Amino acid sequence: MTLFAERLRISFLLGLLALGLLGGCASTNNPRDPLEPLNRAIYRVNDALDKVVMKPVATVYKGILPQFVRTGITNFYNNLYDILTALNNLLQGKVGDAASDVARVAMNTTVGLAGFIDVATEIGLERHKEDFGQTLGRWGIASGPYLQIPFFGPSSFRDAAGTFVDFKVDPIFWIWRDHIATRNSVWGLYVVNLRANLLDSTKILEEAALDPYEFQRDAYLQRRRNLVYDGNPPPDKDNEDFPELKTKPRSEFDEPVKPSGAALDAPRADVDLPAASAVAAPAATPAI
Repeated sequence: MTLFAERLRISFLLGLLALGLLGGCASTNNPRDPLEPLNRAIYRVNDALDKVVMKPVATVYKGILPQFVRTGITNFYNNLYDILTALNNLLQGKVGDAASDVARVAMNTTVGLAGFIDVATEIGLERHKEDFGQTLGRWGIASGPYLQIPFFGPSSFRDAAGTFVDFKVDPIFWIWRDHIATRNSVWGLYVVNLRANLLDSTKILEEAALDPYEFQRDAYLQRRRNLVYDGNPPPDKDNEDFPELKTKPRSEFDEPVKPSGAALDAPRADVDLPAASAVAAPAATPAI
């Protein structure tokens, strides 16, 4: 492991330790986010890093490379991480999806020229997206409190543990483990390409959200729960990790007030936010 990778891993672990140690000092009215003051501070640091470094680099990258080249690069990385998806589908007991993922990798790696062309999707092999955090969720492990991790962005206690496991089995590490310079270059290109793909989505976040931190947090938690249940979460369990947030039976409420005027136009907090799901982790990095 390179010195850079080792330092990044140590920084990740120290960040988690700091979150745990400082948790007792933080207070919030949102039980999903008991570390909100600390999380907001880390969010501001991540946001500043993104604006000063990542966003400008990604903007130049997007301006230089034509769309078809960037699409090919995205397909290449998707093909690599389909390997992790296949493994996690197998761990979740979804044997059919795992077999489909393996077929995707085989097809795209050969006919698709190392994955630069997504032939598998064209012939009807759907692409899935699974990671170990989702696998833990399928095993019944609650997400736990929301976290903002330095440089890595939004997460949760469960997803942070899952990310650490993903680091250990990252295909980029194993394929180029004996070629450190190449490996780090592949990782670097992945981060820049990922950020470039999110430029339009983060622009929506910056322009539309009254509180970008809350918008990102709520979108992340909603999206992750949706992914754990493959887009079909059980009804009436919107907050299974936090019983105090569950919807009360209607009999416990007073007679509802009929909305009128501007209230009819107010945005609903429970609707899905497709744009937000894309910007949930603009600072996310590849597994190391």
